[in-house]
Amino acid sequence: MSVVTYEKPIQHIGLADWHAKQWQNQQTNDTRRTDAFNLRHESRQLRNETNIRTEWDTYHNNVRLADRITELDRWRDVLTCCLERVDKEILSLKDEKFSTERELDALGIPLGVVAECISMRDCRQGAELTYDDGDTELKRELCVVEGVKKLLIERCQAAWEKLNKLEEVRFKLNLELNDKTEAIEIDKDQLTLDKNCANISFKTDPLRIVKNSIPYEAWLEHSRFIKELADNELADTHKLREALFVVRERARNDLRAQRDRVDFTLRKRIYETQKARNELEWQQFKMREEMDKLLKEIKTLEDALLAKTDALKLCETRLENRAYRPGFELARDETETGLKNEVTQLRQTRNDLINKINCAKATYNALENQQVIIDTDLENKSHSLMTDIRCLDMRIRLRTGEFAGPGTDTDRNIQLTRMEQEIPPT
Repeated sequence: MSVVTYEKPIQHIGLADWHAKQWQNQQTNDTRRTDAFNLRHESRQLRNETNIRTEWDTYHNNVRLADRITELDRWRDVLTCCLERVDKEILSLKDEKFSTERELDALGIPLGVVAECISMRDCRQGAELTYDDGDTELKRELCVVEGVKKLLIERCQAAWEKLNKLEEVRFKLNLELNDKTEAIEIDKDQLTLDKNCANISFKTDPLRIVKNSIPYEAWLEHSRFIKELADNELADTHKLREALFVVRERARNDLRAQRDRVDFTLRKRIYETQKARNELEWQQFKMREEMDKLLKEIKTLEDALLAKTDALKLCETRLENRAYRPGFELARDETETGLKNEVTQLRQTRNDLINKINCAKATYNALENQQVIIDTDLENKSHSLMTDIRCLDMRIRLRTGEFAGPGTDTDRNIQLTRMEQEIPPT
């Protein structure tokens, strides 16, 4: 041979083995591609399923949070109403207790008068020192006054104990309202979170059962218990206030049965003043309630004005930015017309809202001025009521001697109606 050839010193394979190797590689490649395709399909399916599941889970949990906030709001409104009723009942009971204590203090005068009368009648001498009907009636009046005093003391003690219970209930209601308010704020904060927020992170053990946590049924039962506790105390307090009123009226009637008639004019004036004061207190309450509602409405109008301001800024910005369109694109198209109409409408809306806000503020100022007038009038009527009561107490000692009134009811009515000059002399 004239050419020298070289071969690698390794084993060579045959053509059939080469074809078999090619076929094996082809089958392996097909298998790997098929596995990769299946994996991609399963991955895409898994991604879609997990995304859908995550979205729906997030949506359902947002709904649950919103429902929970609504439920807490409803319970907070219920407990707030109970708290307002408790506060009103405490004030009413304090007024009733104060009235009862004032009635109790006023018993010192009839006790002193009766004791003075008994002592004075005991100074009689000779045959006049007898156990006559006067002594019997005076001693009976003394027993009546002592019994009334004892009953009023018992009612005042019961009112004091009920006030302590109401203060305890008010404390529990305030604590419950604070807890619910804080829970509402926390749930509202959670409702505003999403997966793109910056203040989210992995936690150590989010699935743990929080210490001191209770089941939902226990929470619901506790809320119902607090409301029922307030309702029961309010019902008892209403009965107690009625009992205080009844015992005061009964005491007055029992004392009136042992005394002469009280001056009609003062009693009528006291009744009218009390009625006017109650009416003014109701007007004061309704006025304050209306002022609170109007203040909230002003805040709502201001929020609406702020929203319309932002919308107007957006619309004007769009118009200004579209003014820089090049060439023939700077056309007065339907979009520009719509934006200009929107600007005009928003400006008119802002003017209407501003006018309405000014009108609401003027109305609020008028209500505030009227409230000052009502407060002043109420203070004057309360002072007038106390003055009439004191005058009535002072006139008790002026029923005999030179300060005695008319001898008969007819003469008394003539004097009250100022008819002396109209009646011809007899």
